[in-house]
Amino acid sequence: MRCIIRYVCVGLSIAGGAAAQTALTWQQVQDKFRADNPNLRAGLLNIQESKAAEITAYLRPNPSLTGTIDQLQPFSGNPYRPLGAVLPLVAVDYLHERQHKRELRLDSARQGTAIAESQQQDLERSLLFNLRTAFVQTLQAKALLANARENLDYFDKQLAINRDRFKAGDIARVDLDRIALQRVQYESDFQTAQVNARTAKITLLMLLNERTPVDQFDVTGPFELKEQTLALDDFHTQALAARPDLRAALQTVEKAGTDHKLAVANGSTDPTFAVDVGRNPPLTLYMGVSVNIPLRIFDKNQGEKARTQIDIAHAERQKDAAQAVVFSDVDSAYFTVLSSVTLLRPYTATDGYLETAKRVRDTISFSYQRGQASLVEYLDAQKDYRATEVAYINLVGAYLTAAGQLNMAVGREAIP
Repeated sequence: MRCIIRYVCVGLSIAGGAAAQTALTWQQVQDKFRADNPNLRAGLLNIQESKAAEITAYLRPNPSLTGTIDQLQPFSGNPYRPLGAVLPLVAVDYLHERQHKRELRLDSARQGTAIAESQQQDLERSLLFNLRTAFVQTLQAKALLANARENLDYFDKQLAINRDRFKAGDIARVDLDRIALQRVQYESDFQTAQVNARTAKITLLMLLNERTPVDQFDVTGPFELKEQTLALDDFHTQALAARPDLRAALQTVEKAGTDHKLAVANGSTDPTFAVDVGRNPPLTLYMGVSVNIPLRIFDKNQGEKARTQIDIAHAERQKDAAQAVVFSDVDSAYFTVLSSVTLLRPYTATDGYLETAKRVRDTISFSYQRGQASLVEYLDAQKDYRATEVAYINLVGAYLTAAGQLNMAVGREAIP
């Protein structure tokens, strides 16, 4: 049985293609994606903005400086001394915030930054699934192209043998013509596989924000079944610990609690302390202090207290919903993987579909060349072998895509 990994490890020579650069592995593709993807880079700016908001949140109130000149007498009886009775005054006042308002604002801002970081990780999780899907599709397209090329080469050899048989009078002209007409399907498969391989690479280049010419870009990696051994509950546990969207929901609950404490603190009175220094004519200096205490009789920040209390309940409900989504995502992806594995096992088992289809093709070809099998049997054997190989490659692609979906559902690479 041919090893399917060989399909994705061989170099592709696309029509008119140039020499390809070193093929990128999945890890290298991830590294380039994290470094160059514009969506991820834009998301990092959101985190920087949130960290800048932390600075603003912890700023102290600015003191106020007031300068006053009173008792000016420009129209007094003594026009030569208009400033003789002037009273200069300089005052400084400062608002003192009570009940840890600054600390609570800082805590709320830091929690907002933590939420932004979790949301950035969740964005990366979603985009990495798209990237992995494109990566798998590229490997799948390469495997189909290698398979189509091999089938075409094999059929050309068979066609050459049957032409020799026709020249020797071993088969009729109509049989040779019917065999030759079958080559159209193999050629069509090969051309379609070439187009699909290019299209898959173009999609991957777009996600990587890469400008490398398609003919000089290639990827490599295992394209085979890797059965996972973890139970469903283990994936649930990993997802609860790793999913960034669930972590963001939990952090939102914490931030809502901090915002409620801040709303309660904002309902308290903040006094303003002032110190002033003045001069009474002619040279008498004086100093005064004052305290301004707003009377919070009507406005005690009741609306914000109620709103933030509701926000806590709202965030808790969203956290419960996010947790339900985590379980749903993991369950759906897990059983999709199991279904793909179940479908693939008969292909790779000892004396499985792949070996059987190849054995039938070779046996019928051998028999037909010796006149012991009909033309219909010969063509059906060729068709069945091609369909079996294509079905297997597509199933491997579906399995790897499902494995990527399970990784996204878990929030980490549970299945490498």
